Amino acid sequence: MTKFSPKHILLGCALVLFGSLAQAQAVFKVTAIPDESPTELARKAAPLVKYLEKILGRPVEFTPVTDYAASVEALVNKQVDMAWYGGFTFVQANVRSGGKVVPLVQREEDEKFRSVFITSDPGIKSLADLKGKNVSFGSQSSTSGHLMPRSFLLQAHIDPDKDFKRVAYSGAHDATIAAVAAGKVDAGALNISVWEKFVKEGKVDASKVKVFYTTPGYFDYNWTVHADMPVALRDKLTQAFLKLDRNTAEGKEILELQRATRFIATKADNYKGIEQAARNAGLLK
Repeated sequence: MTKFSPKHILLGCALVLFGSLAQAQAVFKVTAIPDESPTELARKAAPLVKYLEKILGRPVEFTPVTDYAASVEALVNKQVDMAWYGGFTFVQANVRSGGKVVPLVQREEDEKFRSVFITSDPGIKSLADLKGKNVSFGSQSSTSGHLMPRSFLLQAHIDPDKDFKRVAYSGAHDATIAAVAAGKVDAGALNISVWEKFVKEGKVDASKVKVFYTTPGYFDYNWTVHADMPVALRDKLTQAFLKLDRNTAEGKEILELQRATRFIATKADNYKGIEQAARNAGLLK
């Protein structure tokens, strides 16, 4: 039988304690699909990062990515701990990981999210009027800026690749607004909350650029983690979001920046419709 001296026992305890402290202090990394400008994403993330640091008791860092595909790879490869995804990006991450990602929460607004089609051309009044026009989507991997607008166009028997003069991809919702306002394209599709924010803040001349079609609702954005994350940590994160309250200064700031009334729990099955729409549109093999 091996005997351990008090010195060895103390050393072992110290190593265990050091390991526990190191784990507690490990940086918790958060990312988001780049559906708006980098400065806007950083502004939106700042108070949430501060809140999560308090809840988790460890440093939290917002890690920007270059494009939608990078956000998928970052979570699938566990380079980040949590990601803000659109419905389609979640589906892509779920497929890419073999079902190893878990959506935790979504905004109440994401239960029936919508996209809008905008134009500065008074002659465009319906989806049918887009035939022969130059039309911009956002990122190719965007749910509200590409997938669902394309899906509703196809349901209206309009094939963007055949019926439009040119299909453009701006890369982000705010860039789509800018392209339409500058006359670079005849019309564009984007997420309704970004459009409403731009109108409210006077960043677009709503007398010249107008919405001519709003889609039906669909499930969209969510906060997603890797399935290997311990259940206790998943639960702590979920509760942190569910507890955000507009009646507190902290909750009000975070929810307003996230353009949310409140956060609610979600599940992978909510995005089956998005997955089917992506397969029907030929965007997911």
